[in-house]
Amino acid sequence: MAKLEKTDKRTHYCGELRRADAGKAVCVMGWVQRARDLGGLIFIDLRDRTGIVQLAFDEHTDRKIFDEAFRTRSEYVVVAKGAVRERSSVNSQIPTGEIEIFVTEYKILSAAETTPFEISDNIKVRDELALKYRYLDLRRPSLQKNLIMRHKIARVAREYYYENGFLEIETPMMVNPTPEGARDYLVPSRIHHGSFYALPQSPQQYKQLLMLAGFDRYIQLARCFRDEDLRADRQPEFTQIDLEMSFVDEDDIMEVNEGFVARLFKEILDVDIPLPLPRLTYREAMERFGSDKPDTRFGMEIQDISELVGNSGFSVFSSAVSTGGSVRAIVAKDAAAKLSRKEIDKLTEHARGIGAKGLAYIRYVDETPSCSFAKFMAEGELDAIMDKIDCRRGDVALIVADKDSVALPTLGALRLIVAKQLDIVPDSYNFLWITEFPFFEWDEESGTWLAMHHPFTMPLDECLGYIDTDPGRVRARAYDLVLNGIEISSGSMRITDCALQQKMFRRLGLSDEDIARKFGFLVDAYRYGAPPHGGAALGLDRLAMIMCGADSLRDVVAFPKVQNASELMSGCPTPADEKALRELAIAVTEYEKSNN
Repeated sequence: MAKLEKTDKRTHYCGELRRADAGKAVCVMGWVQRARDLGGLIFIDLRDRTGIVQLAFDEHTDRKIFDEAFRTRSEYVVVAKGAVRERSSVNSQIPTGEIEIFVTEYKILSAAETTPFEISDNIKVRDELALKYRYLDLRRPSLQKNLIMRHKIARVAREYYYENGFLEIETPMMVNPTPEGARDYLVPSRIHHGSFYALPQSPQQYKQLLMLAGFDRYIQLARCFRDEDLRADRQPEFTQIDLEMSFVDEDDIMEVNEGFVARLFKEILDVDIPLPLPRLTYREAMERFGSDKPDTRFGMEIQDISELVGNSGFSVFSSAVSTGGSVRAIVAKDAAAKLSRKEIDKLTEHARGIGAKGLAYIRYVDETPSCSFAKFMAEGELDAIMDKIDCRRGDVALIVADKDSVALPTLGALRLIVAKQLDIVPDSYNFLWITEFPFFEWDEESGTWLAMHHPFTMPLDECLGYIDTDPGRVRARAYDLVLNGIEISSGSMRITDCALQQKMFRRLGLSDEDIARKFGFLVDAYRYGAPPHGGAALGLDRLAMIMCGADSLRDVVAFPKVQNASELMSGCPTPADEKALRELAIAVTEYEKSNN
């Protein structure tokens, strides 16, 4: 193959050329998308990360160059020099469709074997095959556009926060293991046998220490690692736009981040985001949408009918109310045609799968509505329910009777499923803040109170008296930013009082020894003057996924992991070398080897 000479200097990217460039001498480089031999005429579609341009060879082309073009195949890497000219037949499907390059110099820099799949957005490739050959998959224009979008988000983030007085400071990647909600990835120390670093779940403690050090506005595009089960919107390693601010309150932090998302969406998508963004408390969000990350692009809000049915003849309803629960409903307008009895049965099974005992319904098709509990209702009771929830002919009402911790999230989940089935979710961007999260959440498995966010979150002043007496009533100065039903940011004001921090640790079941071992350096630091501070972290990966219209983080991450946290391309994780294990003083058990 030919080599790249010093005189071979790219003048333009393939996708940049337009009709206004006609007559220019250019040099382009890239991969061959397709070569077409028409006898005395050869056309080659040359591709790089910006797009495709057509190369033309005809009877006026030097014979040696024509022969090189003739033997060119898909995915060959080539360099071409020539003159831009207008095409005789315009291709309106591509931005460069009005021009072509008549080639006067041409080199094949690298030949390519036949690829395992065609490099095209129009070809469906099995996930396993695409991820095994991820470097080929990444040549597809759609994935390249996604990664370029990700780059643009990172660029705008840095520019915006720099302009607003933030300093970019790197925090360590090898840290002390700390409980932040997920399992740590551990890194053994060669020098300190039996001791381990952890890869950071977040830069949380270090950025708080930076506030104590006097760097009042910190920003970092931080790599984070969490050993937890994967989902479409979760990877074991991810990037967050991490920030912390001193001498502020939550309103200040939310305002600066609102400015960022408004700037981001305007600059990249030319979408105007109205400010200020709406806010809902955690309780309001759960009551209305059954979720702390609600999709507010459509209605179908949850309604409480407990007062109407608390004394009804239907024991499922009355017993739920009498035992401290509630009866809640959602109404799918004009849904009776799509939500057949069979579909409602499927929704019932789904409701049971997430913890509900069952699902009651009203399906109003004919003169008399079909109702799963009508026979238990006294005269006029069903009509009263339907008036209360505005269930009219053509509508379907879904009802759950249970404790609030079951009824609300069940209807929240059904709300999303039904909206998707009815295709009523508009293509728009709905942001909102969720505030005043519970500080504690009860863990049934361990029988203990856990921190919903993290133990450094400041409680609301009016809740301080409940820490010891009624932890479930403690609300936090915490705030999440939600976009179209996806949490894209989480943050809070931080505890700066040593005594209060110790008290919160103890309420979470930590002994003084545990506190000293895990958080001693942070608690000690607070003794030397801590400014009021708080922060947040925006998920860069999730932002990119939403802005690209992708279904999974895999589509916006260059080299993603699959469900079991492995990478199909490189084969990691793999067993460690025996020599390395000896140096680390680590022995792997036979059980672990057999399950590797």
